[in-house]
Amino acid sequence: MTKRTLVRGGQILSMDKQIGDLPRGDVLIEDDHIVAVEPRIDADAEVIDAAGHIVIPGFVDTHRHTWEAAIRGSAPNATLDDYFVEILDTFAPLYSAEDVYASNLAGSLECLNAGITTLVDWSHINNTPEHPDAAIQALTETGIRAQYAYGSANTSLADYWFESKLAIPGADVRRIRDTYFASDNGRLTMGLATRGPGFCQEEVVRAEWALARDLGIPITVHVAMGRLAGRFGMVKQLSDLGLLGPDTTYVHCCYFSDEEWQLVADSGGTISIAPQIEVQMGHGWPPVMKAIEYGLRPSLSIDVVTTAPGDMFTQIRSAFGTERARVNALAWQANENVPDTMLTARQLLELATINGAHVAGVEDRTGSLTPGKKADLVLIDARALNVAPVLDPVAAVTLSADVSNVDTVIVDGVIRKRGGKLVADTEAARLLVEAASERLVARAADKAAAAV
Repeated sequence: MTKRTLVRGGQILSMDKQIGDLPRGDVLIEDDHIVAVEPRIDADAEVIDAAGHIVIPGFVDTHRHTWEAAIRGSAPNATLDDYFVEILDTFAPLYSAEDVYASNLAGSLECLNAGITTLVDWSHINNTPEHPDAAIQALTETGIRAQYAYGSANTSLADYWFESKLAIPGADVRRIRDTYFASDNGRLTMGLATRGPGFCQEEVVRAEWALARDLGIPITVHVAMGRLAGRFGMVKQLSDLGLLGPDTTYVHCCYFSDEEWQLVADSGGTISIAPQIEVQMGHGWPPVMKAIEYGLRPSLSIDVVTTAPGDMFTQIRSAFGTERARVNALAWQANENVPDTMLTARQLLELATINGAHVAGVEDRTGSLTPGKKADLVLIDARALNVAPVLDPVAAVTLSADVSNVDTVIVDGVIRKRGGKLVADTEAARLLVEAASERLVARAADKAAAAV
């Protein structure tokens, strides 16, 4: 029996160029798909009253280490160098599969609560074969749309991150692919989270890229985060190895050379930017406009909640403010007028929705309110004092709204948040992640004491 849901009377930002924006419109959902987006729809369906709300596609986070939810806020002042020591060398080796499950459960519920309906889970915490199973179980239970990106273990910082000779275990990657991701059309899909040249020896890089391509799964890799990583010339090295391709997402990209930008553009690669982390931890200026100048469609990501908030509103504003500050400073220094091609609020909403879907490889099914796509949408309460009155709905979403205004979240046609409350056992998730945090802190203390 077909289930029909009618989202009625909202102000619609479809992110579909054919449909555009509707000052008042309806969205008709049948089962897990959008079937119509029009000014007025009459249908026999369950009605969600969207009057006074702005209806948008769900946000897409294209790079988050979701496993770090249990150590939220543990490195507020960290630089990238600090992060390697304080997180990857201190906490990561201590994670059990139980801790990963708790973190992914709480972390993906956090996403849904904030209107993030699609997540690329950059899971470089596979210390044992049980760890990926635990991460995937949590993603499955929360109902989020996600790409699970299988990464390395973090049992030894030196072994896995500095000219590493250790490849991600191909047999276990194949097991996960066969067990959970036989189809690429499900709500959950799979990718490979690789370290790349500069962090791994050439034979490891070749092996990991070959593994992903043999399995037909996308690749995601951190590049040019900070001047040191920029000096690696990772994209140039990948080009020299003949490994560039449209299946690869490059994360951060703050210190690309012009040659590397062109190589990514020519190869069809995609870009993920984590603005708040990049300016806060010293990666470099978030290269949003640089990517756009090369014809790319950059996306936004949260990265780590150890050091920054886990919502997309923060990333949108960080990208908007830092890019415009950078351009303004250059213009002042050169005693020139500010260029007309400044980043706009609408471009930021594109980065957070349709561009994100493009980068995550799911633009055919989400990222815009388009008939035929999956029903992934968010209702922003525009009646709240921090949003009303709405003169410009794009500005209302990108510059005024916050997590408290996320009223309703639908993923795959299923209501995951309604009336401002998650449809989930949030208390159980909180208790699990708090218990994981306590275990990890105690283990870290024991480890430090043993080292004295």
